[in-house]
Amino acid sequence: MKRLISIEFQKLWLNRASRILIISYFVILSFIALIASVKLTFFGIDFRLADQGIFNFPYIWHFNTYIAVLLKLFLAIVIVSMMANEYTYGTLKQNLIDGLSKKEFMQSKVLTVLIFALSSTIFIFIMTLILGYSFSSFTEASIVFSDLGYIVGYFINLVGFFSFCLFAGILVKRSAFAIGFIFLWFIVEKIIQGLLYAFVVPSKEALDKVMQFFPLESISNLLIEPFTRFKAYKAIENQVNQAAAIAPKDYSVHWYTILIVLIWTAVFITLSYKILKKRDL
Repeated sequence: MKRLISIEFQKLWLNRASRILIISYFVILSFIALIASVKLTFFGIDFRLADQGIFNFPYIWHFNTYIAVLLKLFLAIVIVSMMANEYTYGTLKQNLIDGLSKKEFMQSKVLTVLIFALSSTIFIFIMTLILGYSFSSFTEASIVFSDLGYIVGYFINLVGFFSFCLFAGILVKRSAFAIGFIFLWFIVEKIIQGLLYAFVVPSKEALDKVMQFFPLESISNLLIEPFTRFKAYKAIENQVNQAAAIAPKDYSVHWYTILIVLIWTAVFITLSYKILKKRDL
């Protein structure tokens, strides 16, 4: 396993574009901390966003993971390019000639996906703790660690999406076309969603139950947007009697959503290996 990881990261680090994207990704993730210093002015009154509760535990777990997951495209490009470069530069064929089996080659790619996802998750976990303890009004352990489900959802989100990117890279073999394939898949899912709502399912709730089984939709369902939740929190503080009316949305990370994404992850990895195994290199 150590040998496979070493081979993959040597390829990535020696590739200038991949190296820049990886470094840029983690640097930009760090910019979440800059939100703490942003000052806004309304009606002549200055206030910082951090003072409005966005870095309060446990809400910060939801906010930070959602913002971070929007930036995953950086590593997605790295993964797609990583696979495309194997064909472009002939490194895949050379690895096989040097004694690496196709199974080991696939294992090295899956390990890379898992390491990227785990590294990003650990980074967000540490940064969230630092920001939370710096700005949160609540620092009791029972509150601090009460919403760690969002960290789990973030990790599964990355693993699922990166596995899909790996599948696209192996299927299409060219990074630009593979990225185009990913966007095309996204568009197709949205078209199917629109057609289902127009002609098949009777309600938005029924549509959501059907669409949760689609790959990209299931991945996005792991982390629901946190902004309306923040408004609800503020409303609870200011108008307790109205909280039930404005905060009915379910923001939780559910086990069945995780299960759906894990199944799709297994499907994408299995299909990737089957394509690689059958393809004449």
